[in-house]
Order: sequence, then C-alpha cells, then structure tokens
Amino acid sequence: MATSSVPRSDGAGEPFRRAPRLNRAALLGIVALFAVTFVAAKSCQQSQVRIEQEQAIELALPRAGFEPDRTQVRLVRQGLNGKPFWAVSFSDAERITTVRIDANTGAIAAVNQDP
Repeated sequence: MATSSVPRSDGAGEPFRRAPRLNRAALLGIVALFAVTFVAAKSCQQSQVRIEQEQAIELALPRAGFEPDRTQVRLVRQGLNGKPFWAVSFSDAERITTVRIDANTGAIAAVNQDP
C-alpha cells in the first residue's frame, strides 16, 4: 500500500494523510516529561532498602568495640522523605552501642556508645 499526500485517483475515499509533525511546544512537553520521570526515579531509588539485615550487622560489628551478648536490629525511616536506616544495637552487661547504617548505600551514618 503506497502512501501519498494526494487524493486517490480511484475515488474510493479519503486522501492519505501524513503523520502530524511535532511542534516546539510538544517537543518541550516530552522533554519535561522525561525530566520529571528521571527525578521521580532518582527519589524512589534513594528510599530503597538494598542492604540486608545480616549485612548491616556485619558492617556495624567492628564499630561496637566489644564482643556483644545481645544484638538488636530494626529498620527505621528518618527525615522528611523517610530515608531508610538500619539501627543495629549491641549490648552486654556493662555497655550498649548503636550503629546507624544507610540501608541504601551501607554507609555508617552514626555510632552512639553508652558506657
């Protein structure tokens, strides 16, 4: 089937039409849509939990400074956007240490030691 912008010679209906061309406003709209999608994807990616609970314990244990009797782990979300952190607490009869680890990157965010 051939496409053309001229009417058919056989008189059997409508003339063939070209696909509409994108004007500047439509092109800017598409670019803006891609930009919004990119920003939304980046913000969603920051709220993911990529570090498992066992990995968080392994990352935090050297920061305890002692051999713990008990270990407690909980996932907490902090900040306005609810960024996830693992809060790993190590304790024995005399002391407690809590290590906060970014659940997305595995970076140690804070270490609190109570004698």
